[in-house]
Amino acid sequence: MRHWKTPNPCRNLWTECLLPNHSDPCHPAHDMSNARQILALLKTHVRGDEEEFFSLAMQVAAEEARVGHRKIAEEIRTLIDEAKAKGIVERHGGTVVVLQPRGDLANLVSIQQPTIRLSNMVLTQEVQDRLSRVLLEYRQRIRLRNHGLRARRKLLFIGAPGTGKTMSAAAIAGELHLPLFTILLEGVITKFMGETAAKLRTVFESIAVERGVFLFDEFDALGSRRTHMNDVGEIRRVLNSFLQLLEKDDSESLIIAATNHSELLDPALFRRFDDVIEFPLPERDTSLTIIRSRLAQFDVTELDWPAVANASEGMSQADLARASDDAAKNAVLCESSSIRMRDLVDALHERRGANR
Repeated sequence: MRHWKTPNPCRNLWTECLLPNHSDPCHPAHDMSNARQILALLKTHVRGDEEEFFSLAMQVAAEEARVGHRKIAEEIRTLIDEAKAKGIVERHGGTVVVLQPRGDLANLVSIQQPTIRLSNMVLTQEVQDRLSRVLLEYRQRIRLRNHGLRARRKLLFIGAPGTGKTMSAAAIAGELHLPLFTILLEGVITKFMGETAAKLRTVFESIAVERGVFLFDEFDALGSRRTHMNDVGEIRRVLNSFLQLLEKDDSESLIIAATNHSELLDPALFRRFDDVIEFPLPERDTSLTIIRSRLAQFDVTELDWPAVANASEGMSQADLARASDDAAKNAVLCESSSIRMRDLVDALHERRGANR
């Protein structure tokens, strides 16, 4: 009769990577020590404390080396080095430190840690309410998930240039203390469409690994209608690839696409997003609020506010802010603490003409 050797149940991947302070992996104290190490690692992972997680993993590697398992120790150290090399965000004492991307991501994304908040912006009440709802759902995403519900994570921002779409994405990142990853479409889209699809996959792999706010600005460059008369088969395949990647994504990141030309977008895109938020041009009162805010440090008693409102009609938030700044510069250069009506109206007309 042939006798089969029973495999050692202690010799599995977790056991080899998390050995206790005993050279024998089946030592009676092994199970308890192993469980404690796993528990400690899981706690640091749940807290998002990457620095402590890596520190504990290095302790495991050192213990492996001490008991003679040098190969396992070296594998653990290699994995830690690879994880740190790919890392984009580190946390030190609760402070987020944004690192520059490496490898394939270097030409695909730019990264910043925004400090702006929604309270710093002048938006319509409807837009404010909808963005606040996004923040609330994201902060309560675990509670929603426990009830079989999904938080809004995939957002499409549409509206005229300068209405606050990009700044709102930064404000969401600032409110949630997350890094803002802006996708560099000039790096993603190449004349080789197969390469473009591969770069999109790289971006979505990063979305799955690095929790943050990922912004696809000027999204119409990627999401144009598949039936456009100048379209080609490869471009349609790239858009199909994006749709599939977006639909499959179940990460912890927020994905925001922003466009000035929603009419160019493929209709299939709209239903792939959890919410579509339109950023309108500011109304009369909102325009005056923006101007007053930008000129708060100056004397504005000379200004004829009804005339200012007429001159600013139909202008975007960004243009109103720039025109106000131009008027403020004139006051500073003239060594005056007052804003002249002529300077402000001229600045508004100049900004309006620049966008024609």
